[in-house]
Amino acid sequence: MLEYILLTIMLALTALVVFGVIYRKAGASLSWYDEVASVLLAWLTYYGSALAALNRGHIGFNGLINAMKPKLRIPFVIFSEAIILGFFILLAWVGIDVLRVLEGDTLVSLTWVPLRLTESVIPIGAVLFIISEALGLPEALKKARTEKGIAAHDDVLLPELGDVNDRLAVEEVDK
Repeated sequence: MLEYILLTIMLALTALVVFGVIYRKAGASLSWYDEVASVLLAWLTYYGSALAALNRGHIGFNGLINAMKPKLRIPFVIFSEAIILGFFILLAWVGIDVLRVLEGDTLVSLTWVPLRLTESVIPIGAVLFIISEALGLPEALKKARTEKGIAAHDDVLLPELGDVNDRLAVEEVDK
């Protein structure tokens, strides 16, 4: 579902930018397109980060965790998850406070669009990130308990490429 939301936002942003450029070249610039494009880009960022969290695709210190003994990995994984979840709980809370502050304000160029709608992505994105992290936590703990440890991002996201180090070694031999 999150993928479809992101796809819709990306298509809308692309169409908006293309039409904005066409209108600008035609001499009839759209007064609202910059502001709406900025909002869509922010939405893309928040929802995209939640999707990355769902796929465990964020930057991490897997090498550091994997260098530890399996018994030590678990507390460090739990600690890092607690830090991440704590940050996003704080972000959701502050995001709700931001919505209270923005009550009654609207976009500058489209006065019928409330800022509370456009900025609602802050608490919504934070809650989606929290849910995504929580859903991935059991698998992360399971992998941390194994001898191999947590997989590197290359292994998770690009399994068809194989081991990058092996390919680099082959390239060095070929030179």
